[in-house]
Amino acid sequence: METTKAPTERVLLVGLARGRRERPAAEESLLELRELASSAGGEVVDLLMQERPEPDPAVFVGRGKLEEIKAAVFGHDVDLIVFDDELSPAQQRNLEGEIEVRVIDRSELILDIFAQRARSREGKLQVELAMLDYRLPRLTGKGVELSRLGGGIGTRGPGETKLEADRRTVRRRMSRIRSELADLEDRRTLQRRKRQGVPIPTLSLVGYTNAGKSTLFNRLAAERTFVSSRLFATLDPLVRRMALPSGQEVLIGDTVGFIRKLPHALIAAFEATLEETLEADLLLHVIDVSDPAWERLRSAVYEVLEEIGANVPILEVYNKADRLPGDPPVPPPAESVLVSALTGRGIDELLIRVEDRISRDYVRVAMCIPFDRGEVLAGLRERGRVESTEYGPDGIHVSLAVRRADLGRYREFLTE
Repeated sequence: METTKAPTERVLLVGLARGRRERPAAEESLLELRELASSAGGEVVDLLMQERPEPDPAVFVGRGKLEEIKAAVFGHDVDLIVFDDELSPAQQRNLEGEIEVRVIDRSELILDIFAQRARSREGKLQVELAMLDYRLPRLTGKGVELSRLGGGIGTRGPGETKLEADRRTVRRRMSRIRSELADLEDRRTLQRRKRQGVPIPTLSLVGYTNAGKSTLFNRLAAERTFVSSRLFATLDPLVRRMALPSGQEVLIGDTVGFIRKLPHALIAAFEATLEETLEADLLLHVIDVSDPAWERLRSAVYEVLEEIGANVPILEVYNKADRLPGDPPVPPPAESVLVSALTGRGIDELLIRVEDRISRDYVRVAMCIPFDRGEVLAGLRERGRVESTEYGPDGIHVSLAVRRADLGRYREFLTE
């Protein structure tokens, strides 16, 4: 049998700068959109930018720019137009009606990439839920009148019935996905509780997409996970054991990369990796210091961390030092480390810093827990790192590391 490869879609990108001062950031974002489109398998044939205080409520861009878009579509034989900002359902419909070419926005493009890259059952379900949630308000019939809810004169008929049937089908599917995800979440919670009963600290790699997290993960965990320069090459969470210089074992997790203008519908698709992030003892924030815009990308990551409620200690890891002619200006050494995950430069220093940070708030102690105080031992397993237990005539002798802040509540059980 002879198979033919689907033709590559020819893509036109459109961005909006809200004034001259915003243009550099808007141009950076548009270049990032080009990478996203390429990652999705498209061929970018042109990029257009407009300076405008606010988007046009009907077609997002001004009428003059709309005519320029039409000319570019004709001149480059464009199959798809991608806008760098989220379009309202009405804007998307109006643009497609005016240009007669398929139109999507940055959010839908990212959703498509996630759909291509998700591998686990949970990851696929989360992405499908995000896509359905995004597309439900954009589900319309033939003409604006068929998209109205509630009926009325001139709006009843087969078209509305079909549209409502489609919407009910989508809502039922979303309900089934949420139910299945809840079951998977229960299992993940149980696995996490089992891990918490083991005296192993957890690290989580976070950072802007394509900052080199997977390369660093491979370097630290001696793994051979997939590494690519494509955006969102890693979607499903990976957790592995690794040893620090003292021999202390830790769990390290690799996560999906963050990005500017992250669609809110995708927060759910991040759930599996974000939970690992929120439960970690220390976050390693990987920053591509060779990127001229690294400071803005660094800030974008902190914005996402704040949005998801991550209140975890952070060690900044300035990666890709091999691409620099000299050392970059970075924050004080106590708060960051310069490395090259590719060559191994700075990795030994990074491990020392990690060990210092995860041990900073802990103190090693020995306790004796009476046999009738099992809830105390259970609390210690949740709050501390139990290293050994022995049963003696006077109770359960425990060696462990416990947070200094928690030491007071267990002081009566201390033996040394």
